Amino acid sequence: MQVISLLLPDFILILMGVIIFRITNWGEAFWAGMEKMVYYLLFPALLFYSTARLQLNLETTGKFVEVGVLALLAGVALTWIGKPFIKAGPMTYESGMQTAFRFNSYIALALASRLAGEKGVGLMALLIGFGVPLCNMAAVHALAHRSGNLLSELMRNPLLIATGSGLLFALCGFTLPEVAGAVLSRLGSASIALGLLMVGAGLRLAGIREDKLMTVYFTVIKLLAVPAVAYVLGRWLELPQLQLQIVVLFCSLPTASSCYILAARMGGNGPMTAFLISLGTLVSAVTIPFWLMLVH
Repeated sequence: MQVISLLLPDFILILMGVIIFRITNWGEAFWAGMEKMVYYLLFPALLFYSTARLQLNLETTGKFVEVGVLALLAGVALTWIGKPFIKAGPMTYESGMQTAFRFNSYIALALASRLAGEKGVGLMALLIGFGVPLCNMAAVHALAHRSGNLLSELMRNPLLIATGSGLLFALCGFTLPEVAGAVLSRLGSASIALGLLMVGAGLRLAGIREDKLMTVYFTVIKLLAVPAVAYVLGRWLELPQLQLQIVVLFCSLPTASSCYILAARMGGNGPMTAFLISLGTLVSAVTIPFWLMLVH
């Protein structure tokens, strides 16, 4: 019951996003503008505020980050292992691969905040800081098999800039002025609610009639295999209880909404990717409680 009450408010916000998108006629431009505001302003403010206040200690967080990175790498490896055995249309398998290891940062920070407050958000932001470049490089490589302008894209990524700046701020021992902290805190709070509404508004479940084996394979990797790796490694390395909860939660998240944008931009199968994103988000409403109960 405690896990259900933890998750229910955030999934209600996702459901509200679905309903608002269906009953209003605000247009794609409205939702695209909101996405930009969250992605470029509100969400980076939350990441910077959370990481800048972290009490960093490599002895206590090094293994924590290691578990998260190794679990993500396991997800990447599993997608390549399955490629020779699952037949799919041109660029369809490559488009879907990213959905097996990328993660939804909006849901990540919302649940971390509910689970452990600012400390949980700070730990989750640390995993996001390491996970974003790793997952982006793997996703682009799967679609293009070449790095292209990947390095410059990563250097302009607002999530990476905010996380890196916050970590540097914390390492230097600086303290946020009270006014700056209040502004960043309010911006960050807005990002969680709006981000979850947008997850719901982006759900798409119609139009898929093929590649069922691929769909099941990627969903199982993302929601079962990757968190299982994190759980086993976390237990083996004897992570503290909160760190184990956060890293398993991080690895059990549904995939990122931006998977669709990357697939469409790089000539992949956009509709299939949108379906995988939506299906994973819905199934995670069952799998996330399972993993949280396991580590409680």
